[in-house]
Amino acid sequence: MGDIEKAPTFAEGASPSEPVVVRVASRIADVPAADWDACARGARRRPQPADLHPADSFISHAFLNALEESGSATEETGWLPQHLLLEDTSGALLGCMPCYLKSHSQGEYVFDHGWADASMRAGGRYYPKLQASIPFTPVTGKRLLVPPGDDRRAREAILLQAATQLTDRLGVSSLHITFLTREEWQLAGDMGLLKRTDQQFHWRNEGYRSFEDFLEALTSRKRKAIRKERREALGGGIEIEWVTGRDITEAHWDTFFAFYMDTGSRKWGSPYLTRRCFSLLGETMADQILLVLAKRTGRYVAGALNVIGQDTLYGRYWGGLEDHPFLHFEVCYYQAIEFAIAHKLTRVEAGAQGAHKLARGYLPSETYSAHYIADPALRRAVADYLKHERRAVAREIALLTEEAPYRQGVRLSLEHE
Repeated sequence: MGDIEKAPTFAEGASPSEPVVVRVASRIADVPAADWDACARGARRRPQPADLHPADSFISHAFLNALEESGSATEETGWLPQHLLLEDTSGALLGCMPCYLKSHSQGEYVFDHGWADASMRAGGRYYPKLQASIPFTPVTGKRLLVPPGDDRRAREAILLQAATQLTDRLGVSSLHITFLTREEWQLAGDMGLLKRTDQQFHWRNEGYRSFEDFLEALTSRKRKAIRKERREALGGGIEIEWVTGRDITEAHWDTFFAFYMDTGSRKWGSPYLTRRCFSLLGETMADQILLVLAKRTGRYVAGALNVIGQDTLYGRYWGGLEDHPFLHFEVCYYQAIEFAIAHKLTRVEAGAQGAHKLARGYLPSETYSAHYIADPALRRAVADYLKHERRAVAREIALLTEEAPYRQGVRLSLEHE
C-alpha cells in the first residue's frame, strides 16, 4: 500500500528540460484553436499532413468549443472548464489537458457513485471533483496532449503532476482521468494514481470487402440471425440514408435533435447536448460527421450520429420516433460496419456498455481510467476495490471473447492480435 498513499511525483527519467509554466484556462475559446490543435495533432497514431484535423476528433478545439459555446458543458451544467496549459516562459503552448471541475458524476461513463456515497457517509465532501475527460464522450483517446519531441514524456508527467496539484490547491476530493490511452494509464500508475479498467465492445475490420464478406467470418447460426435481423429492420418500406459533410442541413439537425431528445429524455431524464451544439458541430466538423437516417414513406423515423475519426468510426447518439424491430441494431451497428468497410476504416466503436453488441460482431476491448483521491483513507479503500475490479474485468473480457460469434479459426486470430 505504500506507493498508492504517496502523492504523485515525476516519473523516473522524466524531468523538464526548460523552465515551464502551467496555467488554467476557464474557457477553451481563450486558447487559440491552432495552438490547441497543434498539441492534439501530436496525439496521432499515424503521421498526417499538418493541416488535417486531429486523429481523435473529440480532443479537437472545435469539438470542445461546440460543447462549451452551446451551453452543454458549462458551470451551469456542472462542467466548469479548467483546462491545463503547459507553456514555456514566452507563452508558447507546449502541451494541454482538457479538465473540468464537476459538481456531479453524470455524463462520464466511468461510475464512481459508490465512492461518492462512501465519502459522504464518512462525513466527507466528494463534490466538486476534477475531471480530465471529454464531456459526454466515452471514447478512448489522448488526454495529455503533447507534440512529439525528446521531452514528450517529461511534458506529459508535468501535466499529470499539475492536475494533482490543482486538485489539492482547489481543495476538491479527487481527480479522475477517464478513457485515456493505455500508455498514459501506465504513466499515471507510475506516478501514483490509482488504475482502473472497464470494457467496451468494438468491431474490427479484418480487410473485409463487403458486409457479406464480414458475415462469412461468423458462425453459421450468427450469420443467419444477422441476416434475419436486417431483413426485419428494413421491412415495411424502411430506407437508409448516409448524410455527411456539406449535405447536412439545419433541417437534418432539427430532425435528429427530435430523435435525440426523445431517447435522451427516456434514458437520462435530461439530455446533455443543446440544439445549438449540433449546429456548431455542423458548422465546424461537418466532414467528420455521419448521420445514418432511417426513412419510411418519405419521413425520417430514426437516426444515429457518428463521428468519423482518422481510422475509426465512433457511434455516439441514437434516437427514433417509431418502434420497428431491430431498427436500432441496423442503424447503429450494421450500417456503421457497412460504412467502415466502404471507407476502409479499421474499427467501429459503438459507445459504452452493451453486451448485446457481442452477437453482432463487436468484441470486448479494455478501457482505462486513472484516479487521484486526496483523502488517504478513501484512497486506500478505493485502491483495494480497484485491485479486485481489474481482475474481474480481465476475467469477463476473456469469457466474453470465448463467446464471440466468429468461426473458431477467425476468433483465435482475433484473440492473438
